[in-house]
Amino acid sequence: MSEADLQALLITLQLAGVTTVILLLIGTPLAWWLAHARGRWLPAVEALVSLPLILPPTVVGFYLLVALAPQGPVGRVVEALGGPRLAFSFAGMVIGSVIYSLPFVVQPLQNAFRAIGPRPLEVAATLRAGPVDRFLSVALPLARHGFLTATVLGFAHTVGEFGVVLMIGGNIPGETQVLSIAIYDHVEALDYASAHKLSAGLLLLSFLVLLLLQRAGRSGGTRS
Repeated sequence: MSEADLQALLITLQLAGVTTVILLLIGTPLAWWLAHARGRWLPAVEALVSLPLILPPTVVGFYLLVALAPQGPVGRVVEALGGPRLAFSFAGMVIGSVIYSLPFVVQPLQNAFRAIGPRPLEVAATLRAGPVDRFLSVALPLARHGFLTATVLGFAHTVGEFGVVLMIGGNIPGETQVLSIAIYDHVEALDYASAHKLSAGLLLLSFLVLLLLQRAGRSGGTRS
């Protein structure tokens, strides 16, 4: 592996790690609310969260680039407040990855919270456990398989993303070039040997992710 490919690997892992942590922090309360909320606006919110599942990545990346560019509504405000440039930066790629991978974290958590049902929380309430205590000591442990699935899917999906990170981050070696973009560059340069090595690594990672989820699902079903 060349030095440039190694840098792309490190940037990819850093991006996936930061994105996954942010997604869990944002996705957990959002999934909890979606699992228990009622109202006519709920389907619209669920559709909005799930929109990246069917939207082409380039569409998401294009509108994010328009919003985060120095003259865009978000980028202009951030830079006016002394913040960093978001377009064609690592920070911009994190924002894009969080938005595009959001349903891969929210949906497993939402399903896990719904599967708990009201009974365990009601029992905890009769024991004078407050809402926060019920969530931390009852809901989170019972939803642990959902958290495992959400973490693995969020991380793996970010690792394999191409369109969004290319649109919002560009292709700057050592700064915003991730593995998927490095593979594209190798193919364009007809360096199929390097492209094969990186692609095979991502293929193996994808297989291991699915294998982990399958084994975790079977062990979870056995315990229940």
